[in-house]
Amino acid sequence: MANDDNEVYTVVVNAEEQYSLWLDGRDIPLGWNPAGKTGTKEECMQYIKEVWTDMRPLSLRRKMEEMARGE
Repeated sequence: MANDDNEVYTVVVNAEEQYSLWLDGRDIPLGWNPAGKTGTKEECMQYIKEVWTDMRPLSLRRKMEEMARGE
């Protein structure tokens, strides 16, 4: 089993603006795209912590904004 400390990861994001880690060099699953950050697991997790400040899916955030505007 590989030591996670030595692995390189890519941060990926889906259409709902949800983030995840993917081992660098592996094919990224359909529906996910690189978010522009590659590094150690710790570095990537720190990046996700900084950019993913609203855990709600994009569709839910949009619906809640519509409801708040009375649409």
